Amino acid sequence: MIEFKNVSKIYNNNVHALKNVNVQIERGEFVFLVGPSGAGKSTFIKMLLKEIEPTSGNINNNGVDLATIKRAQIPYYRRKVGMVFQDFRLIANLSVYENVAFAMRVVGASSREMRKRVPTVLSLVGLSEKYKAFPNELSGGEQQRVSLARAIVNNPSLLIADEPTGNLDPETAKEIMELLDDINKAGTTILMATHAKDIVDMMKKRVIAIEKGTITRDEKRGRYEYED
Repeated sequence: MIEFKNVSKIYNNNVHALKNVNVQIERGEFVFLVGPSGAGKSTFIKMLLKEIEPTSGNINNNGVDLATIKRAQIPYYRRKVGMVFQDFRLIANLSVYENVAFAMRVVGASSREMRKRVPTVLSLVGLSEKYKAFPNELSGGEQQRVSLARAIVNNPSLLIADEPTGNLDPETAKEIMELLDDINKAGTTILMATHAKDIVDMMKKRVIAIEKGTITRDEKRGRYEYED
């Protein structure tokens, strides 16, 4: 379970990015994080990744207290959190297989483990036949599938997706959401920040809305309800 308890964040320019946020996300949930630009979504994610610290309050992720975790343990904590971005962030001079294997190499996996796990994950995302291809030889949707494979290859308990469909056409975006839904059904908790109203409304998942640093809405089967 993820828990934010009385969490606030004030930046040096006196901007209150989050204000006394209290929220719980159960293991295995699929949650959309929505709100206007500048609402506090990125701050929420960065604090969950232990990239920035709250000004006050506590954050706990699956039993890990982020206020007391030692600096040396942070890289190990992040290994259990997969991350997918709008701009894919693939390594241009590595093949599809190598991009996914890289995530395993970082955590010290053996070559034998990589040979077993990487093909399995590439099959899951529908890219078994493209394992030798390089990012510039792939469509945007295929690149995002590689990004997803890389994010889940180490079996994270949490997958954070930050605008993962932002650079994709509607049909490809739908395919990526179906893939995320399958990953969630296999047991991975998913937190997705997005402005994509059509996707949020289509998926009918839990929606947490943030405005000006405050949670204004938390619905089990919510809608987007913003115009931007």
